Amino acid sequence: MRIVLQRVRRAGVARAAEPEQATTIGRGYVLLVGVAEGDDEGTARRLAADVAKVRLMEDDAGKLGRSLKDAGGEVLAVSQFTLLADFSKGNRPSFHRAARPEAARLLFDLFVRHLGEALGSAVKVGFFGEDMRVELHNDGPVTVVLE
Repeated sequence: MRIVLQRVRRAGVARAAEPEQATTIGRGYVLLVGVAEGDDEGTARRLAADVAKVRLMEDDAGKLGRSLKDAGGEVLAVSQFTLLADFSKGNRPSFHRAARPEAARLLFDLFVRHLGEALGSAVKVGFFGEDMRVELHNDGPVTVVLE
């Protein structure tokens, strides 16, 4: 599982075909989540705990000293298999490392559930397996990769 975490001031995701169907958040994290072949419940649980614990929100001294929960931030998680692109055989990506859609959906949902439990609040999500439009306003910018 590979997660690109971006701290944002606000963000949203909409269905490409139905842009009026959108999900938005205020200050918090956008998580782009790629589920890999071989990931399991333990992977989802560990990464959910990692995201909940990282201190990437500013404290009173302007340092990265608060967790998302401490700062009262929100989360928008978007499934993104393209994070697992492999260019080792040329310029066209292969996605052989990405989990099959059925397995990826189960692990993505499990990750979201564990993260929501760790944060004590609901995690908003994109539209799994659909063409989406994601808009975000980076804060910092602060961007990290978790695996």
